[in-house]
Amino acid sequence: MDLRTDSTPGAGRRPAHPAASRAATGRAPSGAALPLEGQRARTRGGSPALRIAVRRLRALGCAVEESGDPPPPEAPAGWIGLTGPPFASHGAAPECRISWSGPVGVPMYGESDVQAACGIAHVHGRAVGAPRTLGVDFASVCAGVLAAQSVTAAALARARGGAALSVTTSVAQAALLSLTQYVAAATAPTTDAGPGAVAHAAPRHGARSTPPFRSADGVLFELETLDAEAWWRLWTRLGASPGAVAAGWPAFQQRFATATCALPAALGDTVAALDFDHVLDAAREAGVSAVTVRGANAPDGPALDSPWRLRAHGGPSAGETLPPLASGEHAPLAGLRVVEATTRVQGPLAGHLLGLLGAEVVRVEPPGGDPMRGVPPMAGPYSARFLALNRGKDAVEADLKTDRGRRAARELIASAHVFLHNWPPGRADRLGLGPDVLAADHPSLVHVHTGGWADALPAPQPLGTDFLVQAHSGVAALVNGPGGPEAPSLMTITDVLGGIIGAEGAVAALLALARTGAGVRSETALVDAARLLRASARPRDPAPPQGGIRRSRTGDAAGTCDAAGKGYATGDGDTTVNGEDTRNGEAAGDGDSTRVGEAAVTRGRAGDRSAGASVTVDLAAMAADPAFAPAFETGAAAGTAFSRAPWTFEPAAARPAEEAP
Repeated sequence: MDLRTDSTPGAGRRPAHPAASRAATGRAPSGAALPLEGQRARTRGGSPALRIAVRRLRALGCAVEESGDPPPPEAPAGWIGLTGPPFASHGAAPECRISWSGPVGVPMYGESDVQAACGIAHVHGRAVGAPRTLGVDFASVCAGVLAAQSVTAAALARARGGAALSVTTSVAQAALLSLTQYVAAATAPTTDAGPGAVAHAAPRHGARSTPPFRSADGVLFELETLDAEAWWRLWTRLGASPGAVAAGWPAFQQRFATATCALPAALGDTVAALDFDHVLDAAREAGVSAVTVRGANAPDGPALDSPWRLRAHGGPSAGETLPPLASGEHAPLAGLRVVEATTRVQGPLAGHLLGLLGAEVVRVEPPGGDPMRGVPPMAGPYSARFLALNRGKDAVEADLKTDRGRRAARELIASAHVFLHNWPPGRADRLGLGPDVLAADHPSLVHVHTGGWADALPAPQPLGTDFLVQAHSGVAALVNGPGGPEAPSLMTITDVLGGIIGAEGAVAALLALARTGAGVRSETALVDAARLLRASARPRDPAPPQGGIRRSRTGDAAGTCDAAGKGYATGDGDTTVNGEDTRNGEAAGDGDSTRVGEAAVTRGRAGDRSAGASVTVDLAAMAADPAFAPAFETGAAAGTAFSRAPWTFEPAAARPAEEAP
């Protein structure tokens, strides 16, 4: 099985390689090297994904020239090529080609198509019973960060003496990566989520039985706790009926997995009779986090010196840097070790991406293993959702509450190039595993923390979880579109994007290490994902269709379904799911919804072409569709489907250093 328990720390660091040049780089105000300082790049195209990638590369110090030229045919969503030294000085040069569909055999020409065809509209719409596109360019933002991450990884490969690499990625692959846990659960041999499982059906949108809650004085707010006893204490203090409290916990607890949360109406009635201050006091006493839902124009906080808060610790390590990349190796992080102490989604996804880039990843888990291993549905001996983010990793059990366990963790970290964790603020220092302590004995360590709030809120901070971050950041006011409810998406969008950003920070820190020899810290958070989604938000295009772009009169393409569980554009401004009309808010067999005709399928965006892509409403059928086969791997875990790596790396063809293809 690919999830092994191996307490052997493994080999230590290998000698430095001359190719890992410690060229002089610029430094951010925090003192961390700008990993791509001195590097130039050129782009073609102008998709949202490309614009995000350009912004990220510039933040890393790269001088990017946006040519304004159309993208090449093989990269319709954009092309990025490094030009000149230090990583593209002769012949072949690192490049990244971005498409919409990638290996998926479904024509897609924009964000709306990707959200419809790849299942995002389906998962986001579960909370209201019918597919709805997100009101932000989520797939494109994820793809842009992945593209920048891959360019940085290709530069790292060059810094380690490897060949120039050509990367291919797509917005569709980014979308499928974001749904890998949902697809794994849908394709597991048994889809029973266990005792207390909740169905995907949801109440009519706007009913108080679905969070967020509204108090008597009109405050819209979200609640969060991971503790059943805290949930019970809160609602008991608020005067809710014991039956409603008990019935509500399973749905509330499982909403991260199901993207639904149908609570008893009595809970909404309870808080609707109380002022928010009363609810907030009760939440504090019960140990539950309560956060108000802020509007799309909520203050965003001061700009960061670095999106990853890169900071150098210590000076260059004499004779100690990254090992060379093996001859013929195309995985940029091959030969590197990552020690990971993470839980849930954001941290494990960051570690998963580093593993897909070639690193050996070793998890530190508590005695008995991560409890998430046993959460249904199961794929063999392990949870399908757990495997979606942790397959291929080794694992070591260590009780970090004991001196022996902490010593074992330190010894393991001493053999690593990267230490990744997502502990709450202060825990690493309390365990003696903080960056300053580890740097004393391991000055070239890359220390990566993926958290919730970073410095966005003062202590004591609320729980750093997806839905609270969406609520506070203003993302909740964007995801349901203009005129839609201000409510977080129950698809874990900041968790996923936060994990991608966390891996991006780790790769950037490794490149800085390769160039300077000094260890680097990276700190990213869910709130950074929310900031990026807000900064990338664009209004819908109210203009009528132009030049064959297929939209309805409301700016949307609407659809019918075929036997494979997909919907197709009807062109009449309404939506049909499984052959039944949803214009009155009814989704066949999946509860009720309002606003379906306005938001269900492929809502038009400014500059977003649409092919009228089919709307996936069955993730298992999508994974079994031959058109999607290249994007999934199956068979390793009882036939469960998992998203493949969102990019491929291969040797770049020779081209003039200053020219695009």
